[in-house]
Amino acid sequence: YPNTVPLHWFGFGYTALVVSDGIFGYVKTGRVPSLAAGLLFGSLAGLDSYQLSQDPRNVWVFLAATSVTFVGVMGMRPYYYGKIMPVGLIAGASLLMADKVGVRMLMTSD
Repeated sequence: YPNTVPLHWFGFGYTALVVSDGIFGYVKTGRVPSLAAGLLFGSLAGLDSYQLSQDPRNVWVFLAATSVTFVGVMGMRPYYYGKIMPVGLIAGASLLMADKVGVRMLMTSD
């Protein structure tokens, strides 16, 4: 697939989004759990993106460790707190990453 953007570049963008959202949440509300979750999941996404850059077939860790977990975690927050943004943005980005990684898994399973 020579004309496509490598998946790990999307992963690095996703990493930046998750980390910046955690920092933004902390600055806005002063909640340390927001900062901790952003840094934890962002670090996992960064590590997974790096692993993808080394071996493009290594998509299982990224799918299990970050995007699917974060879809669940962030997807439930609007239900409990009644606010869609900014958690809806992160949940949507996580869902898109899970989708991209899932497609890659299907393509490399041959």
